[in-house]
Amino acid sequence: MIGTACYLNTWKRFVSEGVLDEARLNKRIMESWYRCKNNEVNPHLHKGPHILSEDLLAAQREKNSLFLEIALPYLDKMKGMIEELGMMALVVDPDGYVLSLTGNQDVLREARKINFTNGVLWTEGEVGTNAIGTALQIGEAVMISGTEHYSIASHGWSCSAAPIHDDNGKLLGVIDVSCPLSRTHPFMLGIVSSIAHTIEHEVSVRARQNELELVHKSMDLIETSKPIIICNEQKTVVAASKSIRSKIHKCIGMKASELLEYGFAIQTEIPLYSDLRKNRIGTSLLLSEEAASSARKRCVPSLSPQSFRFEGEMGSSDAFQYVLHDIKRVAPTDASVYILGETGTGKELVAKAIHENSSRKDGPFITINCGAIPKELMESELFGYVEGAFTGAKRKGYKGKFEQANNGTIFLDEIGEIPSSMQVALLRVLQERKVVPIGGIKEIPLNIRIITATHRDLSQLVQEGIFRQDLYYRLHVYPIHVPSLRERKEDIPHLVRYFCQKNDWNIEWSHEFFGGLMEYNWPGNIRELFNVLERVYIMASDRTEDPTLALVHLLGTQTKSTSASNLEQGRASTETSLTFREKIQRDLMVDALQKAKGNVSLAAKLLDVPRSTFYKRMQRFHL
Repeated sequence: MIGTACYLNTWKRFVSEGVLDEARLNKRIMESWYRCKNNEVNPHLHKGPHILSEDLLAAQREKNSLFLEIALPYLDKMKGMIEELGMMALVVDPDGYVLSLTGNQDVLREARKINFTNGVLWTEGEVGTNAIGTALQIGEAVMISGTEHYSIASHGWSCSAAPIHDDNGKLLGVIDVSCPLSRTHPFMLGIVSSIAHTIEHEVSVRARQNELELVHKSMDLIETSKPIIICNEQKTVVAASKSIRSKIHKCIGMKASELLEYGFAIQTEIPLYSDLRKNRIGTSLLLSEEAASSARKRCVPSLSPQSFRFEGEMGSSDAFQYVLHDIKRVAPTDASVYILGETGTGKELVAKAIHENSSRKDGPFITINCGAIPKELMESELFGYVEGAFTGAKRKGYKGKFEQANNGTIFLDEIGEIPSSMQVALLRVLQERKVVPIGGIKEIPLNIRIITATHRDLSQLVQEGIFRQDLYYRLHVYPIHVPSLRERKEDIPHLVRYFCQKNDWNIEWSHEFFGGLMEYNWPGNIRELFNVLERVYIMASDRTEDPTLALVHLLGTQTKSTSASNLEQGRASTETSLTFREKIQRDLMVDALQKAKGNVSLAAKLLDVPRSTFYKRMQRFHL
């Protein structure tokens, strides 16, 4: 947030001599001024130089019609207050073009004198430091007043702006409230931030409503034999016919372009419109199967061991083969990856594999467990410090984990445990790709890839106010869900052989032993499996105890086997007792759970049912 007053002589000296008294300026404004200087923005500009023609403005509004449709009603509600306070409110698109403005007529008249009107391009690159352009640049709500502005055109104005993002972190635009400097109100920034928050909430609600409507529209298609998928406006699959789901296990949540890689081509494309608002909300695609090689048609793409590096055991389960395919797909990019999985599933191995299969493989791979570092030491551990920064500091200072990871990858494990005070600092580093050690003044540029992991649901932490939403969007670019061992039990024999070879154990396990392993639920996942194997090996090493009996003693597999058998019988009896409507309801829940990566709260929201109801239906349907 920016609200520091800037003196005119500070601006004059910087413009004429390039000298800046940093003590007089807010850090964000100082950074913006330097950007403007480097980009050779004219500080003596008296008005915005570029305004769209009516035709081009109409096209720009059409391009951003959904944003306008959601934002304008909220500004209309504020219109009376804004006019009374002598202000104006603007809707600006992600490119920096003013799409709409309303407010006090006298203020609008003054604004036209500097071309601050519909269709004008109002970015940092065009008119220098200003609330709209700077908010677009840094992704934060800002307030800039008077000679804090870089160009003369805005010196007589006070402006506050806040960016608007959708659920996927995509920037939709900016809301701005501006007024002549003489009418500056101390609550301007609060007003615009409140409006922005309300609009973002409405955008989120609208997206869920659209997806829910798409799912309802697709109910008749769920059991059809034709290969049909339903996509939202982001070309993500939200529903698919049975013929598609049977071939591509995790098709829900895929991009349509990814699904086509499995041997399909688009035969017919039909736009889908909302019955309520009449706007386009998605697309129905009728697919055809192309003559393709069997390898291309396979549900799980094959991975060549020669070209793909993975330190652990790949196994053979579909569940983990999808993870490997995700790794192979995202590794060559520089996208931030968010790994979600239970404790002990091998999230660090996944992160290491992304690094090892990327162009950064020759650079460092730095791991840090955010939950294992005391809060008071976290800043110095991540960002480092210079000599003499504090009592007890090392003589030559300390290079933090981010700097250690330069030209490589940093893996922030248990990111959900990071304290709120550090979330702000981390967000700044991710945005600017620069770090300043504690006690230092020199910024160190960073060329790093960020991979994060957690066993907690970050989206739930965001809803609870524990985790910053803007940081979540920065990290949650490419999510990978690592399945629990319960979801990939067919990999257990592979994992056992891998662990034995790694430890150079020459031991033959019986079929009964493997049967016992397969019957157990493994709440501690692979880590628990390896711990149990080590204990059984020690117990059986003197040949006085049978490995299978030792396993039964440790796990109580007979009890687990009985429970599993009862559960299977319950599922079978439920299947025959369901009505047609209940079967559709169950299939929708399965699709929602797949789309939500197993998160019950998100799946319930997607289907617009209370979480308690969703849980009851899960028990009834044995999901």
